[in-house]
Amino acid sequence: MTEETRLIHSGQAQTPLARTVGPPIQRGSTVLLPNAAALYDHESQVTYGRQGLAAQSALISALAELEQAAGVTLYPSGLAALTGAMLAVLKAGDEVLVVDTIYKPTRRFCDTVLRRFGVGVRYYRASLDADGLMAACGPATRLIVLESPGSLSFEFQDVPAIAAAARARGVLTLIDNTWAAGLLFKPLDHGVDISVQALTKYVGGHSDVFMGSAAVREPSLVRALDDGVLNIGWAVSPDDAYQMLRGLRTLATRMTRHDASGRQVAAWLAKRDEVGQVLHPALPGAPGAEIWRRDYSGACGLFAFTLNPASAAATAAFLDALTVFGLGFSWGGFESLAIDCDPQLSGRSARGDYGGPLIRLHIGLEDPVDLIADLEGGFAAWGAAT
Repeated sequence: MTEETRLIHSGQAQTPLARTVGPPIQRGSTVLLPNAAALYDHESQVTYGRQGLAAQSALISALAELEQAAGVTLYPSGLAALTGAMLAVLKAGDEVLVVDTIYKPTRRFCDTVLRRFGVGVRYYRASLDADGLMAACGPATRLIVLESPGSLSFEFQDVPAIAAAARARGVLTLIDNTWAAGLLFKPLDHGVDISVQALTKYVGGHSDVFMGSAAVREPSLVRALDDGVLNIGWAVSPDDAYQMLRGLRTLATRMTRHDASGRQVAAWLAKRDEVGQVLHPALPGAPGAEIWRRDYSGACGLFAFTLNPASAAATAAFLDALTVFGLGFSWGGFESLAIDCDPQLSGRSARGDYGGPLIRLHIGLEDPVDLIADLEGGFAAWGAAT
């Protein structure tokens, strides 16, 4: 062979690869098969890199262990996991019932994409119990979408009761379980059919990688979700899968710190005169506390509180005075964040009355003493603007 040909075919990886604590990052679209018969043997082996190689396979295996699932499907973002899982099980003429407190981008997908393709969408109150939800189901209802606790306002649903009632009726259930990160609550153990989470948040843990997952136990759903990813053309990169797997290794350790710091800050906020209520399930008498104590093994760092009624300028002054808390969307990383929730509540079918401006906090891994001092400065600015 000429030198040109030899250079193209030289430098192949050693076989077998040396074992490391993490999987190898294989960057490749083409997968070289051992013989002609293997070229179209898609069932027993990977024949194209988009299906995922070592890093993606390792992450899937670890998430299946976390979720106690038979199958896990990866998506390039948390929203893609939610939308992809719905597309995998819905068809024209079906109806989906979606909790009114759902993540706003999920609502946007339901309203603008599902409806355009002939899927009926109705929203139900998060306070609706299993019997009420079953009464709301129609003959075309195929899927019930839950999110517990709800985005921004933290309503807890009785997930086991709803899942059991839906299963008895032949209706599938899907839950956005990002708040619990697959660690604090196990939806599949409580009868839910599809457990979805934005790995971007707590599993990644560093606010620098996008990914989502859907976990299932029923073999027909495993196939449906896998086929959905294959047919639509989604893929996650090996580098991103490796980063997610690295984050997963420390998830339990980080969540313990998020939980402890979050409780400390929430308890301090509950004593402030400027605060109307704190929406954190670990506080005595908090909304949803009974369900949380029954079904969850802990809390994360995400919760909300209300300021006493004041002007929009005072709310802005509170946020603008913060220096340790960043002002930004997403959450689940090492950093603490704060947002004003009110602009996002207007899209709900039944907006609740929270008694004042609703502020969401994500408590990161900073010292809670410093976070409390930062909030003190926010309250001082709020008081000066009130």
